[in-house]
Amino acid sequence: MFTYQIDDELSLALPRPQIDAQPLFELVEKSRPDLATWLPWVPEMKSVADEEKFLTTVLEHFGNSTSVNLIIRYHDQPVGMISFNRFLQMDQSTEIGYWLATKFSGNNIMHRAVLAMCHLGFADYAVNKIEIHAATDNPRSNHVAQKAGFHLNGTIRASELLADGFHDGNLWTMLKDE
Repeated sequence: MFTYQIDDELSLALPRPQIDAQPLFELVEKSRPDLATWLPWVPEMKSVADEEKFLTTVLEHFGNSTSVNLIIRYHDQPVGMISFNRFLQMDQSTEIGYWLATKFSGNNIMHRAVLAMCHLGFADYAVNKIEIHAATDNPRSNHVAQKAGFHLNGTIRASELLADGFHDGNLWTMLKDE
């Protein structure tokens, strides 16, 4: 299993669908009200089988080098996921997506995970630019991007279709030489 150790508390790991589906689904269930506000896939994640299917698919994408989805492990327990959603070869860029179980917020987990993904992206995936897209009214996600040193490029109107309709989105970027 691929594991990237961030520090004594935190690591990123490739998913093991049959092992990780149950605990990840339980985290989604317990955090559903918070996650569903910002993540359009949450209502479709209805069972452990759905989670296992998703994890199997992301491993296929990893094998095809089209995306990288990793489990965030805090004290060796799954607490969320972080990903390079896709790689754009033409401009050597990628976009980070992430979610964290509600009960683990406030522990600086996502900030450290984002910085680790930036290191991986620039060192191992030959990207020049990493983006984070966050709804303007999602303070936690915008704070993660800002704290990690991303530059706010601007706001894109009606760029995110969420549970309650379209939201404006902030585009945050970090370049390899920053």
